[in-house]
Amino acid sequence: MDWQRIIMMGAEYIRNNDDESTSGLDISQIASALQGVLGHNGSIDISSLVSKAQESGLMEVVQSWIGDGENAPIEPQKVTELVGSEKVQALAEQLGISPESAQKALADALPNVVDQATNEEPSLAQQLLEQVGGIEGAMNLFKKLF
Repeated sequence: MDWQRIIMMGAEYIRNNDDESTSGLDISQIASALQGVLGHNGSIDISSLVSKAQESGLMEVVQSWIGDGENAPIEPQKVTELVGSEKVQALAEQLGISPESAQKALADALPNVVDQATNEEPSLAQQLLEQVGGIEGAMNLFKKLF
């Protein structure tokens, strides 16, 4: 699945969530804002998400998105720990919604966007993890870096 389709899918999750402030937004506007938050060189910045997940104790949640099986939900308040307050604020400003609605939007979209971005054979995440010795290797690498 290509990056643009993944972003559009994430935008649909945001527009179709139960937050009235996002339900009437233009899908291309949501996609553009979402790409600004999650994009890195034409794809999702998995390494940054893994690093922040490690720092914030959300590794188990993010691993469920990357791995096979059901995607664990993330609480809207925890989204800021994962993507950063500046990106939540940027999404809110671009879409004209509150930061709380931006957190909810990302909580709805992130599990599915990351899952889709990492489910190709072999996925970007699998390649990255294999290069550093799996999840344990990634955790050790991040410990050394920080």
